Amino acid sequence: MFTGKTLLITGGTGSFGNAVLRRFLESDLAEIRIFSRDEKKQDDMRKKYNNSKIKFYIGDVRDYQSVLNAVRGVNFIYHAAALKQVPSCEFYPLEAVKTNVLGTENTLEAAINCGVERVICLSTDKAVYPINAMGISKAMMEKVIIAKSRSSNSTAICATRYGNVMASRGSVIPLFTNQIRAGQPITITDAAMTRFMMTLDDAVDLVLYAFQHGNPGEIFVQKAPAATIETLARALTGLLGAPDHPIRTIGTRHGEKLFEALLSREERVAAQDLGNYYRVPPDLRDLNYGKFFEQGEIEISEAKDYNSHNTTRLDVKEMQALLMKLRFVQAIVRGENVEPEE
Repeated sequence: MFTGKTLLITGGTGSFGNAVLRRFLESDLAEIRIFSRDEKKQDDMRKKYNNSKIKFYIGDVRDYQSVLNAVRGVNFIYHAAALKQVPSCEFYPLEAVKTNVLGTENTLEAAINCGVERVICLSTDKAVYPINAMGISKAMMEKVIIAKSRSSNSTAICATRYGNVMASRGSVIPLFTNQIRAGQPITITDAAMTRFMMTLDDAVDLVLYAFQHGNPGEIFVQKAPAATIETLARALTGLLGAPDHPIRTIGTRHGEKLFEALLSREERVAAQDLGNYYRVPPDLRDLNYGKFFEQGEIEISEAKDYNSHNTTRLDVKEMQALLMKLRFVQAIVRGENVEPEE
């Protein structure tokens, strides 16, 4: 489906954007466009990849015209541009709205107007039962996706929803490894706090699945194990040969939850279990309610949400085995200085 086609990656200089780029460079795409507002990171990528297939577009998803300029002639879009740091979005909630909600509206409107075949949008577990500005803005983004899907004609718009991606920029794994190597106590928010654990490669696999199988308005959810923050910290100290390294609890940050959910109870009722993934169909009924709601295999009275407290729980050894799949952690264990996953 990609032979001779053009892919646009919004937020293409971020962790997800780089991971998707690396995977799609191996495909038969004719052109990959990187769209972001960070000219320094774009220049770094230009030098790093040195590939004529990659084209760079400076712009901001908040500005419709700059998005439109990048979208013309595009067949597929992976929309990863976002404000994603929970504390910063708590302090500047309207900035999260401008990028995560209005920026998505701009991207989808440009895609529909330019006849793009398929758009995959990146969402987060924080959009389920959101209590922070980042999660609320992502939940609204998902509503925009479903609303646009009702009238997107030939443009198929769907979303992928993830938990924590390990060793990505701004995540706790690089922070913990730096603290261990510097001889500083590891700072954790709450020892009992759980998070889903997944690799960038797993995340990109889901993107490819959505490109190939997604229908308008659908949300695809990656199943993932979880671990407590304390288990993650102990796993890293063991891998780095410092099992007795001190751990200090500093309390939860602004807007943080004790656990995250990837599916709400209501979504679980409608969701289709695909093995490694869940498919959540959209509610495409109009306001006259002439259609029936699509229900999955679980009765609503029996439904539970799918969260990081009730999914498979990793122990320290299992967490270490998962960590050692990461190039970043492999390099750190070898004693190398390396940047987090790009």
